[in-house]
Amino acid sequence: MDHCYRHPGRETGIRCTRCERPICPECMISASVGFQCPDCVREGSGTGHPPAASRPRTVAGGTVAADPRLVTKVLLAINVALFVAVLARESLVNDLALVGLASSGTDLQVVGVADGEWYRLVTAMFLHQEVWHIGFNMLLLWWLGGPLEAALGRARYLALYLLSGLAGSALTYLLAAPNQPSLGASGAIYGLFGATVVLMRRMNQDMRPILVLLGLNLVLTFVLSGIAWQAHVGGLVAGVLIAVAMVHAPRERRTLVQYGTCGLVLLATAGLVVARTAMLT
Repeated sequence: MDHCYRHPGRETGIRCTRCERPICPECMISASVGFQCPDCVREGSGTGHPPAASRPRTVAGGTVAADPRLVTKVLLAINVALFVAVLARESLVNDLALVGLASSGTDLQVVGVADGEWYRLVTAMFLHQEVWHIGFNMLLLWWLGGPLEAALGRARYLALYLLSGLAGSALTYLLAAPNQPSLGASGAIYGLFGATVVLMRRMNQDMRPILVLLGLNLVLTFVLSGIAWQAHVGGLVAGVLIAVAMVHAPRERRTLVQYGTCGLVLLATAGLVVARTAMLT
């Protein structure tokens, strides 16, 4: 397996179509045919084309950013900030966790998504209560998120993360007991897992490490008690579908295919939520 000429520690199966040097996802820039390295793009920028025509692009067509982990850092910061808030005020868990329909408090007040608290589908994605839980999820977010953000671009990566998390919340809402609370970024993290598998296959990289890690996590999902397997499965399926559209969309219809797929995933997610709400009310 070749190693990126700019990042010797990264294996890759992709080469620049102009100079044939091996390049990793962070360095590869989409061209009319294949991918080019940053050096070749800079050398060929004085072609008389508009600036946008030679602007560096990621494998998915996104803009190459100066900080390829900015969105990942922001997401991580939001998760940590909410965890600190929970430590300071534990009642936030009852207010923000994903609950379908339940009675809360001494006055048996009805709460939950089915009672109109739709925001729980989102807030639960950033909510953690245990140190080991947030530690494990944030480690995976940093490890998986950085390369994906560099390969997809910020907007596409953020869409992948949020839609995977929402899909996980929606499937949990649909299949779990309505009074069973659920929380954590696991749905979004499993979406990153699925997207990483798709991206590595697209780039002909060695997939054994990520498949072993994903398989181990799936086994733990169904073996250990107290884990919302629905969130893991929902996030994984959404992540795979979105990533396939992101990295395999034909160049001439790339935006339509990519954001059209995101729209369909969002529509399916909303359909699950509406159907479950009708069942509970």
